[in-house]
Amino acid sequence: MWSVLWAAVRSKAPYVTFPVAFVVGLVGYHLERFLRGDPSPPAEEEKSISEQREERKLEEIAGKDLTKVVSLKDKLEFAPRAVLNRNRPEKS
Repeated sequence: MWSVLWAAVRSKAPYVTFPVAFVVGLVGYHLERFLRGDPSPPAEEEKSISEQREERKLEEIAGKDLTKVVSLKDKLEFAPRAVLNRNRPEKS
């Protein structure tokens, strides 16, 4: 008789376990919400990292004159150095 009972319990375990777990989770959720209280609304929505980065970049270039740039002819090193300087003429 015990083997028949254990076989029935084993085959019906998912049907018993899911409702029990659901009720335990629901009670725990509401108990935690009751103990912690309602969350306060955020003062300002947080901005994403990319939005913060874009704002920081805009603030950095706000005071600069973007028309004043150094020409490539005036720069000494505008290209990456070749291996062992084989492909570049000697600077004099």
